[in-house]
Amino acid sequence: MVNTAAVSERLAGAPISWGACEVPGWGVMPDPERVLAEMASVGLRGTELGPPGFFPADPGALRETLGRHDLQLVGAFVPLVLHHPSLGDAARLAREASTLLAGAGARMFVLSIVEDEGWGEPTDLDDDGWRNLVANVKAVEAIAAGDGLTVALHPHVGTLVETDEQVRLALERVDVGWCLDTGHLLIGGADPVAFVRDHGDRIVHAHLKDVDTTIAARVRSGELSFQAATKLGLFVPLGRGDAGVAAAMDELARHGYDGWLVLEQDTAISEGDPEAERGPLADVTESVAFLESRG
Repeated sequence: MVNTAAVSERLAGAPISWGACEVPGWGVMPDPERVLAEMASVGLRGTELGPPGFFPADPGALRETLGRHDLQLVGAFVPLVLHHPSLGDAARLAREASTLLAGAGARMFVLSIVEDEGWGEPTDLDDDGWRNLVANVKAVEAIAAGDGLTVALHPHVGTLVETDEQVRLALERVDVGWCLDTGHLLIGGADPVAFVRDHGDRIVHAHLKDVDTTIAARVRSGELSFQAATKLGLFVPLGRGDAGVAAAMDELARHGYDGWLVLEQDTAISEGDPEAERGPLADVTESVAFLESRG
């Protein structure tokens, strides 16, 4: 059983739980001040950065904004194109993200590998693509390390590391730390609990989300897009879904993981959606209660 006193000190949130997402065209952006106030109201201690422009891009202004709510910056989800022979524009984007994160006091560079900057349909990598990816991840690690940051590779729907097979290949070929994401692993066909049990020594960051496996199967089959599935209820409060969050956390504890635990319940809000007024606070509150009840 996880020590919830320790957990309470390590709980963070992510703006995606309020609908602020890095994926282009995702939906209506919430008010940042409302998001921060609600994070603080449920006892979260930190937040990830969210999409470009959601929070201030100046490190000092970002620290001040978060500090008004007694929150600290944990890290950022950074999607980059890394499977071509050259880093190209990804080098600039990585440096900009790394500089902002380090300047604002964060320590985690959460890396996702996309087909292109517009999040085009991902393709399976051939051997050359994997070689490029391995070399370019090392280059990004060097950029991040120069600012005192740790890179965590994030499996994610709609990226080049999505399916169970792609996760397996990345584990074999890419020598990098990992971000456990219980939801995206399950959607991609992997077992989140087995992932922690077998690779817990490589986990340097954790995103906790729970998933309705019936809807997840419709995403895997191509019947539903990720965005449409999210609007349909793909993500549910922790403990209500099928991702085995409690067991995954117990495995994390057995591996000695003591890093941030980032609550993520992806939300996509359309114009005029009643959810825009109600917001996800009730679901986040239920997830926090779930974690606390495990003590």
